[in-house]
Amino acid sequence: MGTYNKGIMGAFSGKVGPVVGANWRGKEVMRSLPRRSNKAATPLQAQHRLKFSSVIAFLGPIYPILSRYYGANQGEKSRVNRAMSYHMKEAIVFTDPDFTFAYNKVQIAKGYLVGIEGGAIVSNTANTIDFTWNNNTGQGEALATDRLVVGVYDAATKNWIYSLAVAERSATTGGLLLPVTLSGSTVEVWATFASADEKRYATSTYLGNVVVG
Repeated sequence: MGTYNKGIMGAFSGKVGPVVGANWRGKEVMRSLPRRSNKAATPLQAQHRLKFSSVIAFLGPIYPILSRYYGANQGEKSRVNRAMSYHMKEAIVFTDPDFTFAYNKVQIAKGYLVGIEGGAIVSNTANTIDFTWNNNTGQGEALATDRLVVGVYDAATKNWIYSLAVAERSATTGGLLLPVTLSGSTVEVWATFASADEKRYATSTYLGNVVVG
């Protein structure tokens, strides 16, 4: 793959003869057309492809969280790329014939802000998860106005529900209303804090699972 600034007629996209032109992360690039292979994938290749597609399917619905709060963009590696890399290495588990996730290792955010302390969840109200935590305002850069960010995953349907602002850190309580269809379902829950300007955020905490009331 090569980069270029201006061709004879400027940048181009699409296929021209044996090459393809495109804009990739702000750069004009040219690459040769991929060669088709008639070889069947080896078992190891097939397993790796399944692993990759499983991580993409799992993380895709929470792109708005990852793109804001997962580490920092580094060169050509975006926050979402970093989240993909971490989960490929640390959080996905092969249980023949499928891949599953170690929920206690899943991260919906990664940063250096002070996270949730004493976090707990219950679901005593219909279709609602109630959160409680300690007010640790003043620890490090933690502010009273930091917002609780929550991700809820239903493994049965592989759906996510999330909120970027359940409550402020100083409130110590907050609730997330879920769809009626999740009533009676067991869901996995993660939470983190992010500053109001979204410049600082904490590494998420896995709060366990709960049966939705």
